[in-house]
Amino acid sequence: MNKSLSAKNIKLFVSDFDGIFTDGMLEVFSDGRTSKKISYRDIMAISIILKKGIKFAILSGEKSCAIDIIKEKFPVIDSFQNERNKINILKSLMEKYNISTENVLYIGDDINDIDCLKIAGFPFTASDAHPNVKNLENINITNAKGGHGVIREIADSIL
Repeated sequence: MNKSLSAKNIKLFVSDFDGIFTDGMLEVFSDGRTSKKISYRDIMAISIILKKGIKFAILSGEKSCAIDIIKEKFPVIDSFQNERNKINILKSLMEKYNISTENVLYIGDDINDIDCLKIAGFPFTASDAHPNVKNLENINITNAKGGHGVIREIADSIL
């Protein structure tokens, strides 16, 4: 991970959900219910990030009640679900908060995150991300795998 990262340069922290907050797995029960696990370390990281005055957003291509639970805990964060065109959402967030790309930290793990990672001043991915993401120029790769404290690792390293 790039040790020159500093919270003073980050104004907006945007995270994908599945594969970052989760391990990317979906447990399906025989009655059709589904389940995902998230780490409390990442929940604490959101609190730490917000206390530093950094805007936080979750941007997911899927719908998840876990995102709704996080949003209830932190009403000030922005959350977007079932969004296929992530780059447009990221650009609208930057416009909403008047933040330029060099002040955006974006973390994603799969090919639908690549456009956002390419414009973010601080692009991050998890250690178990898709190879096309891990091979992006200037990408920062966490030691943690998705669902195992990725957001907390970043928060601890930059804050």
